[in-house]
Amino acid sequence: MEQTLVILKPSAIHRGLIGEIINRFQNKGLIITGLKMMQLDETILREHYAHLVEKPFFPSLLESMMAAPVIVMCLEGKDAVETVRLMTGATNGRKALPGTIRGDFSMSGQENIVHASDSVENGKIELARFFKPGEIFNYTPSDLRFYYAPDEN
Repeated sequence: MEQTLVILKPSAIHRGLIGEIINRFQNKGLIITGLKMMQLDETILREHYAHLVEKPFFPSLLESMMAAPVIVMCLEGKDAVETVRLMTGATNGRKALPGTIRGDFSMSGQENIVHASDSVENGKIELARFFKPGEIFNYTPSDLRFYYAPDEN
């Protein structure tokens, strides 16, 4: 099974959307194998957004991502990266389709509620950045047989 990182950003925290967003992932059949709240600092954000550090909007991104604690999650499932990306929608909330998390809860490119890993490789890197050894758990839900057909898991 694939694992991916999801961050519920300060915009989700401030707006009280934590439960609703987590519920969507669980209703889909994704398994939460790691979950914690943490306050991000400039050091971890510069590492996480290294590809954006030179962009003119980076200072406002830093400010936004440190405005409140975030929720970081490890979600697991078959094709978890692609599934989560489809569920989150386009980066700019104004362009995200209704029914997606950003399409339903965001009107912004920056205050877009959630971060999701964009590949399996980046998911592994990002999970290691936000979770210490022992903070991601390996377990099989008792009802897993109702999530997938026998030839899918």
